Amino acid sequence: MKASCPTRKSWREKLADDKDLPKVGKVAGKMRKMWGTGTMVIPAPREVDAMIRKIRKGRVATINDLRATLAKKHGVNICCPITTGIFSWIAANAAAEDEAAGLKRVTPWWRVLKEGGKLNPKFAGGLVEHARRLRAEGHTIAKGRVVPRKVLR
Repeated sequence: MKASCPTRKSWREKLADDKDLPKVGKVAGKMRKMWGTGTMVIPAPREVDAMIRKIRKGRVATINDLRATLAKKHGVNICCPITTGIFSWIAANAAAEDEAAGLKRVTPWWRVLKEGGKLNPKFAGGLVEHARRLRAEGHTIAKGRVVPRKVLR
């Protein structure tokens, strides 16, 4: 008898699975070399999604901006860069699922950039879709990055 494959979770289900997160703890062991001493939060997927939803149209934020906001929210020194990146990717794919299901108001994942304003090739639709959505909101893209707007004083 052939064993059946377990069904895969949808991106929306992955986003809803908080896995007992957020968790706050001390930076310990090998992590100290990279991040120093202090405390760190591992955010919940829905927390990352909520942060992305707060980015207004025409604005962008980097993963590090999200991390800084989450660290401040939890009163710690740093927010885990690995899980924040993974959860932003899950939020992007969950939003793509929602759009495919006909929903109009989805998490604006395209407003999240990698450090240095770089587009994220792992987001739904890859670099082409990331750039298309940013351009639709008035951003200029050059060499895989969002070109900062000049501030008039």
